[in-house]
Amino acid sequence: MKKLLIAAFSLVAFFANAQKLDKGLLWKISGNGLKNPSYIYGTMHIVCDNTLDKNTLKALDDTKQLYLEMDMDDPSLPMKMMSGMMMKDGKTLSTMASAEDLKLIDDYLVQNTGMGIKMMDKFKPSLVGMMVMPKMVDCTIRSVEDALMNVTKEQNEETYGLESLEEQFAVFDAIPYDEQMKELIKSAKEGTAKGKAMFSKMLELYNAKDLNALMDFMNAEENKFYGDNTDVLLDKRNANWIPKIEEAAKKTPTFFGVGAAHLGGDKGVIALLRKKGYKVEAVK
Repeated sequence: MKKLLIAAFSLVAFFANAQKLDKGLLWKISGNGLKNPSYIYGTMHIVCDNTLDKNTLKALDDTKQLYLEMDMDDPSLPMKMMSGMMMKDGKTLSTMASAEDLKLIDDYLVQNTGMGIKMMDKFKPSLVGMMVMPKMVDCTIRSVEDALMNVTKEQNEETYGLESLEEQFAVFDAIPYDEQMKELIKSAKEGTAKGKAMFSKMLELYNAKDLNALMDFMNAEENKFYGDNTDVLLDKRNANWIPKIEEAAKKTPTFFGVGAAHLGGDKGVIALLRKKGYKVEAVK
């Protein structure tokens, strides 16, 4: 279930308007009264290699706690996930599309997940579509978050979350279910070949630590669904995180790990922290 959650937000974390940034995934936060620096790292939730470089390991050594988008160590996570995936008001997938399109989705899901649409009938369409994500990667799925948590555990330090599971899943209640369903139908019609090519390019840009190129790529017209919903998927969440990031960093040196797209843009975490008076610079 935890891997499903990671997959569910693997694409969300990459759609935003880009602010030109230096190349780099690791950023140092200092100034504005901080006694010691904290760090923020742009993660990717599905990767083939989640090995952390020496600068990142040093930043983890120099900090005392880890904050991810959500506390992935929460033991109540699996139980909360099931209710969070359900549509509200009794909505079902089977009442939101024609018989022809439902058959198309069913075939797509059976082929790529082993489960048909009936088993997911009450799930939010976007989350159903993202369950196919493991088929987009020709390798064993790993996540940067797992690597960060493993180091944190070895250091006997705690992992916390900038938001709750309920807050994450609420994102997909704020986007009309009908819009999500149209995107799911579109994905089923296209099949996995296009998704594989897109994800391969995204991995390439992420591994090059080129956030600007990554943003340009993901803002293509074909990704219109995500671009149209940037305010819900990214901007509001970024704004909600800033007070929590400030509070944690003022108390103790902290390592923050959030999806890479949350870093860039005029409403991204880096810009918001700079507006607050903090110095935020890429660690070379």
